[in-house]
Amino acid sequence: MLDTLAAYSLPALIGYGLGSIPFGLLLTRFAGLGDIRTIGSGNIGATNVLRTGHKGLAALTLLLDGLKGTLAVVLGSLVAGAQSTEAGLIAGLAAFLGHIFPVWLGFKGGKGVATYIGVVAALAWPGALVFVGLWLAVAVALRYSSLAALIASAATPVALVALGWTNEGLAALVMSIFLFGKHSANISRLLKGEEPRIGAKS
Repeated sequence: MLDTLAAYSLPALIGYGLGSIPFGLLLTRFAGLGDIRTIGSGNIGATNVLRTGHKGLAALTLLLDGLKGTLAVVLGSLVAGAQSTEAGLIAGLAAFLGHIFPVWLGFKGGKGVATYIGVVAALAWPGALVFVGLWLAVAVALRYSSLAALIASAATPVALVALGWTNEGLAALVMSIFLFGKHSANISRLLKGEEPRIGAKS
């Protein structure tokens, strides 16, 4: 038991450390745009960065937030040796949790969409295709980033299990539950018809 905990602790720490890097906040500050948490939804993710009008920064935020999830899985697997599959999964989950609960920001982070995709891409790439495909379809049709993320995250665990990736599907389910929790305010606004659409300034 202790040996197992020791084997998984380093991947978890690596994952959390990578996941907790607030790229959206850092990039906008370096660009002289101030604190991204004071505009729009107050979120540090790519959708809120887009509200600054800087599409390039939003795209870079999306890319880096996704890559930190992928890198966490890869590094977690490498450092754990024989337990590589499980350790990679744990590192990925830790990265996702690090993104939404970063210690550096008082545990108030992003909503996890890009990091979710990055983690799933490393664990079982077809799941990432399902997520991205559904997200794009809903986002293009309705222009609601939050609704697109909710639908995609609800479908992805089911798709993974159906395709034979049971453990990966369970990991995705855990992330989806947290993602829904982080979107509780969005869900409320969607039900009231008050949710801002993609590209809106506020």
